[in-house]
Amino acid sequence: MSGPDALHDDSDIRVACGMAWWKRKRIAQFLGGGRTHPLLFIDDAQAAVAAADDGAIAVWPSRMPEGLERLAEDRLVRIEDGFIRSIGLGADLHPPLSIVVDRSGIYYDPSRPSDLETILENADFTPKLLARAEALADTIVLRGISKYSSEVPSVRSRPAKRTILVPGQVEDDLSVRRGGGEVRGNLDLLRRAREAEPEAHILFKPHPDVDAGHRRGHVPDAEARRYADDVVRGESMPALLARVDGVHVLTSLTGFEALLRGLDVTVHGQPFFAGWGLTRDLAPPIGRRTRTLSLTELVAGTLILYPRYLDPVTERPCPPEMLLQRFAEGWKPKLTWLIRLRRLQGRIARLFGTVSR
Repeated sequence: MSGPDALHDDSDIRVACGMAWWKRKRIAQFLGGGRTHPLLFIDDAQAAVAAADDGAIAVWPSRMPEGLERLAEDRLVRIEDGFIRSIGLGADLHPPLSIVVDRSGIYYDPSRPSDLETILENADFTPKLLARAEALADTIVLRGISKYSSEVPSVRSRPAKRTILVPGQVEDDLSVRRGGGEVRGNLDLLRRAREAEPEAHILFKPHPDVDAGHRRGHVPDAEARRYADDVVRGESMPALLARVDGVHVLTSLTGFEALLRGLDVTVHGQPFFAGWGLTRDLAPPIGRRTRTLSLTELVAGTLILYPRYLDPVTERPCPPEMLLQRFAEGWKPKLTWLIRLRRLQGRIARLFGTVSR
C-alpha cells in the first residue's frame, strides 16, 4: 500500500482538468512521479479526453468540465486538498501543501467507495504504522495544527456548563452537497444541535472562507443566536477545541480534529470519519463501513496512507512529519500581490453582500 513516503508513479495521468491557474504548478509537482511527458492542463471535456488518449485524467471535482465524467468513464482521478493543507486559506489563493489523489471516488462522497474508505476498511495497520500515527496525532494536538493553521493553543479552563462547538461550512461545498443528508445549511445544523443539546452552551464559528467573503453559507449573527449562545471569530480552531467538551458537525473536518483531542463528536452528515465506531452518528449508516476502528487506525489511514505532502522549503514530496516540522520551525507562505488582491476582493464581497468564487 502506498503512502506519502512511497514514490508514486503518475505517468498514466496525461491531462489535468478543472485546476485553478494559481495552483497548476503545485499540482504538476504532486503528479510528477514517473513522468516522461508534461502534464497537460485542458479544461474542455472533449479536448481533454482526446489529448489523454488512453491515459488517465486528473480532475478537481468541484470544477469538473461539463460532460467529462460521462466521456472519461473510469479514467478519472479525483484530486482534492489534503487534511493538513497549508497555512492560509485556499480561498485566499494559497496553493496546497497536501493533496489526495483518489482513483476510485473521493473521500467526501459517501455514495460510492473511495480510496480512503477502502484503506480504512481493509488496511493492515502494523504496530510500526500505529506508533507513527500516535506520535503524529500527539504532535498535531501539541502544536495546534489544523487544516489551515498552526498555532499552539493557550491553556484555558473549561466552563462548568457543557460547551459545544458547531463549525459552519461552505453551503455549496461538494462535501455538504454529497454528504450533508437532510440538513439544510448552517442555520439548520445549529437548530439540530440545539435540539440535541438543549442545556448546553453552544458556540458557532462561521467558516473562514465564508467569513472572508469568498463562499456561500453566511448566517447573520442575530439569526445564529436563535440557537447559539455565542458567535466566535478571531480564535483558531485548535484554541476553540481546547475549551469545549464536544462538537456537532455536518461533514466538517473539525469532527476529525475533535476526535484527535479526545472530544465527543456528534455527526449529522456522512463524512469520512463517521461509521467506524468513534462518533455519534445521526445520519443513516453507510453499509460498506463494517469495521470498528481505533482512533490511531483512523489517523494512520487518514493522515499517513491516503494523502500526499510537499515540503514547502525543498518543494519535494515528504512525509507528514516533515510538513509539521516546517510549521513548527515557523515557515510561513509569502504574502504575494495575488493573495493581497484576493483578500481585498473578499472584503468588497462582504461589504456589498456578494460572494466570489
